Amino acid sequence: MYGIIDCDNCYVSCERVFRPDLKGKPVVVLSNNDGCIVARSNEAKRMGIKAGMPYFKLAEQFPDEKIAVFSSNYELYGELTARVVDIIRQEAPRYFRYSIDECFVMLDGMESVDLKQWGEQLHRRIARSVGVPVSVGIAPDKTLAKVASHFAKRYPGYRHCCLIDTDEKRRKALKLFPIGDVWGIGRRYAARLEKMGMPTAYDFASMSAEWVNAEFNNVVVLRTWAELNGRDCVPDEAMAKKKSICTSRSFNGMITDLEELKVHVSNYAARCAEKLRQQDTVAAIVAVFLNTNFFRDDLPQYWQFRELTLPTPTNSSIQIVKAATDVLAQIYKPGYRYKKAGVIVMGISPSSPVQLNLFDLNADQLQRLRKLDAVVDRINRINGTETVILASQQYRQQNDQGKSEVFANIIKHDFRSKNPTTRWSDIIRLK
Repeated sequence: MYGIIDCDNCYVSCERVFRPDLKGKPVVVLSNNDGCIVARSNEAKRMGIKAGMPYFKLAEQFPDEKIAVFSSNYELYGELTARVVDIIRQEAPRYFRYSIDECFVMLDGMESVDLKQWGEQLHRRIARSVGVPVSVGIAPDKTLAKVASHFAKRYPGYRHCCLIDTDEKRRKALKLFPIGDVWGIGRRYAARLEKMGMPTAYDFASMSAEWVNAEFNNVVVLRTWAELNGRDCVPDEAMAKKKSICTSRSFNGMITDLEELKVHVSNYAARCAEKLRQQDTVAAIVAVFLNTNFFRDDLPQYWQFRELTLPTPTNSSIQIVKAATDVLAQIYKPGYRYKKAGVIVMGISPSSPVQLNLFDLNADQLQRLRKLDAVVDRINRINGTETVILASQQYRQQNDQGKSEVFANIIKHDFRSKNPTTRWSDIIRLK
């Protein structure tokens, strides 16, 4: 049996941990640069606030409503969800973290355990110890576990844990489950299946394997069909680690200067390198994209994407940042006002063994880079993100005397909460 533990309205729930006065009240969390709404409480959803709504429209459409607004605070969300995962690690035989708010568990050797009761107890322990509510879905395979978690989240009668352990429960659940919500069925495939007269997961699961293979010829879709029929066939290793990592962001305003763009790209590249180290992998390709504001018809438009293959796969911040800024220099064109950039690392593989290149760094040099990254990661983990960074990641501006001065990250976050669990400066003060 498999289980998935999903944090309910994760970002909102994390904000409420230190703001219990907001329980039962509408809360929204904004994207980077306070652009649009990316997370909503159940109360905000019932008001009709849509995901992706631009922040400036919130006051226009809900002028008389008191809505709590927060800027994204990924440092807080990452730390609190790490506490959730630590509890899951103690309670489950095996687990792997699928995303910031989801964690799969493999319930081997728990045949004699009442899994429904186990899931309910896990919810209570996490709520008591961390303050973040979770929903638990348990089923014979990962796709059905995801289906079960939706029911656990949506219907209070399940008491935060839904168990699909019989064929009767499977059929009943799939008949109520929209095909567009099935894990592994993308938007394009969902629209295609609905046009074929298959609006539910049960309609799709009732088709034959030969029909699915003939219509889609896609291994992911075929695996999804098999899992909806209760056959465990999605391999753990196919999900545990990402095959590519992207960090991108829209700027607060528009940028024309190459040096200012390099700072942003350096930060995105360093974040990609950090994610590689977290999952113990290396990347062979670094790509960068750059574009203007496509919503500004009055401005000239430009979009470009280019990738660079590294001599030796790496997760070193220094090497990945250098590769990303080199690519940026190749695709940058003066005369445009840029709105967004991003870094993608691809060709991801395990960090050991790594085939060295005769014309690249030797083994001793690579080992020194690994030690440096390990020390920096540890300092940033203890003292807060970006305590130690590369010089190329520093934002600068001219002072009144015309000299360059370092200043803080220029991402807009006017409504950002504090980080009382990771920063001494934000520690809670009691009266």
